[in-house]
Parts: sequence; structure tokens; C-alpha cells
Amino acid sequence: MTIVERFVVYPDGDSQEIEGRLAMNDLVDLNGRLLEPPLESPRIIAYRVVKIRREDSLGSERTYYHLELVSAWELVSYCR
Repeated sequence: MTIVERFVVYPDGDSQEIEGRLAMNDLVDLNGRLLEPPLESPRIIAYRVVKIRREDSLGSERTYYHLELVSAWELVSYCR
């Protein structure tokens, strides 16, 4: 049996476990949940997945999604 764990890694180095899978350039909110465009407002805290790292060992698989903060100016293009 393999234990599968997924984590988001914030720019300051903190990490948090998440449930779903992410892909490169996905936008996520402060809690690591996927944001689906169009966004209601650019006045949110959003991160983009910029790196995916995977660690496999006997009985476990860990995936780390490294994030970068997205500016409000860039979020405007994702709004209605």
C-alpha cells in the first residue's frame, strides 16, 4: 500500500497539505485550492504553481507544488 501526500510550498518556505492534484501554472488561493477563471475580483491573494517536485520512497509518494505570489495587476487578466 502506498501513501500519497501532496503539499503546496509557499514562497516563504511554509508548506501545507492539500487534497487534489495541481499542474504547472495553475492558480490557487491562500489555502491551496484551485482558482478557476474568471475571477470575481483581482483583490485576492493568489499563487501560481512554478515548480513540481516528487519524492518517492518505500510505501510513500510525496508531491510538492512550489508557489509564487501573483500580483494584482496580473490577476486583472483573469477577471471578468
